[in-house]
Amino acid sequence: MKKYNTPLIDQLEKGPWPSFVTEMKKAGKTNEMANDAVGHLEKCYTTKMGYWKHGGIVGVLGYGGGVIGRYSEIGDEFPGVAHFHTVRLNQPSGFFYTSKALREICDIWDKYGSGLTNVHGSTGDLVLLGTKTDALEAIFAEYSSRGWDLGSSGSALRTPSCCVGPGRCEWTMYDTLGLNYALTQEFQDEMHRPTFSYKFKIKSSGCACDCVASIARADMSIIGTWKGDIQIDQNEVKNYASKMNINAEIINMCPTQCMSYDGKELKINNAECSRCMHCIAKMTKALKPGKERGATICIGSKAPIVVGSLLSWVIVPFIKIEEPYTEVKELIRKIWDWWDENAKPRERIGEVIEMKGMRSFLEAIGVPPMPQQIKEPRKDPFMFYTEDDIASYKAKEAEEKKTGKYKF
Repeated sequence: MKKYNTPLIDQLEKGPWPSFVTEMKKAGKTNEMANDAVGHLEKCYTTKMGYWKHGGIVGVLGYGGGVIGRYSEIGDEFPGVAHFHTVRLNQPSGFFYTSKALREICDIWDKYGSGLTNVHGSTGDLVLLGTKTDALEAIFAEYSSRGWDLGSSGSALRTPSCCVGPGRCEWTMYDTLGLNYALTQEFQDEMHRPTFSYKFKIKSSGCACDCVASIARADMSIIGTWKGDIQIDQNEVKNYASKMNINAEIINMCPTQCMSYDGKELKINNAECSRCMHCIAKMTKALKPGKERGATICIGSKAPIVVGSLLSWVIVPFIKIEEPYTEVKELIRKIWDWWDENAKPRERIGEVIEMKGMRSFLEAIGVPPMPQQIKEPRKDPFMFYTEDDIASYKAKEAEEKKTGKYKF
């Protein structure tokens, strides 16, 4: 194999952190595709140009997604990357792998591809970087025969992902792993045969710590929460008080200022609590979530393409997440029906809601309006008063004061 001189990308190997360039070079010692990928990258840095071109639709029989076509404009110079398609594998819920499973994935990929991987992509899939068109069917056949499936790509439901949930976390409010698996099985057609206006991502977080960053990256975020009062162990509060400044680190950091501590007792006005989990995460032995647990469903986050980046906003403040998850599945289908009817090509659902309005959306999916759904105050007041209205109100107020019926 050709040895490439790489003075520019060599700079990326310097410093205290592991470098992807080092890993590419390691793979390139035994794999021609990975070796040419190293030379190709150096050429891009040297000329300050990108040579990858969109490959259009490329896939395997029966699947419209899961493989991202990629070709190089300078394939004659670097034949190993003339075709360099990306294959997505559907990851296990919570990213739990055994060493045997990872070895199996890598052995098959070394056989058919570049050996380069990305664990994981931002959507969640285990990403296999670089293979040729004529190897795709063989790759799919070998992975599927061992129980692996392709992930999603294109204008489809992207591979659902979730946090580790009850597998490792004491704070999870519902079974994120079970829900993630159930949604993946339920919506196979929507994942593998793209029919949407654009992509749709579902991410499940067991609590508001949101370890999969669903509120910033998912069209639909399912975030664990609770009803009722936070459970307080005052004896443990005293133990924390001996190690930390509770007022500085907990009380003053509360976003709704619903907490107080007088040096003896911690009090919480639970009606004002936004369930952000900051106090619970900092005082794990003293505070626990309430006993009635479920999830908040948010909608609409995305990275900037058409109208800029969006964060999710609440549509269902509290919902029970229990097998067989019928209520969640039905809500998802209603959301998709409205989106399908109103979206233009390449419009994410958050963008459509911004244009059509939350009222239209809520009416279509059968969810009543609630105060928690208000993302920001309206620029215009909801109600308008004439001078006659104000005069009438003042006269009524004066009369009530005379008769002793005035209450405010």
